[in-house]
Amino acid sequence: MSSAISRNIKNRKNANDIFITPLELAKKHIDMIDYKDNDVWLDPCKNDGSYYNQFPNDNKDYCEILNDRDYFDYKGNPEIIVQNPPYSLMDKWINKNIELNPRIISMLIGIGNLTTKRIQALENAGYGLTKMKMLKVYKWYGMSCIVVFEKGQKSIIEYDRKVYK
Repeated sequence: MSSAISRNIKNRKNANDIFITPLELAKKHIDMIDYKDNDVWLDPCKNDGSYYNQFPNDNKDYCEILNDRDYFDYKGNPEIIVQNPPYSLMDKWINKNIELNPRIISMLIGIGNLTTKRIQALENAGYGLTKMKMLKVYKWYGMSCIVVFEKGQKSIIEYDRKVYK
C-alpha cells in the first residue's frame, strides 16, 4: 500500500465500514467452520443477513447497530462467531470476541488487518489460527482473508516479532 493511500485511510474523518459480504462468499466462509449440530452461532454485524440467513441451524443470534443491537452490549454465549467486522474498530472488536469466549472466532478481514499483534492477542486468550484463505472481493481494497481461530488449538503459522538489524 502506498504511504499516501495509507495516510488517507488512517486520517479519514468518517470510517466507511459497511461492506456487505457477497452471499456466495459468506457461504464459503461458513463452510470453513467445523461445527456441531447444536452450536449457537452469532453474526455480530448482520446487516442484510449474508451470514445469519445461511447459518446451518436455527441456534443463532445477531447484533446489528442499525437495528439498535450493539455488539458491544451483547451478553450471549455463542459457540461460534462468524463475521465481517468493521475494520476501524478491529482491536476493540477482537477484544469483544475474546470476552464472549466462543469455541470458534472467524473473520473476513483485509489482509492488512491480520497483524501479528492481533494474532498474538487471540493466541494469548487461548485461540490458535487453524485455517486461512486469501481471496479478492470486487471493489474492496486489496486482498482479503478468511481466518478461523479455535479455542485450545495450535496455530498453523509461526511468527517472530524480533526486529532484525
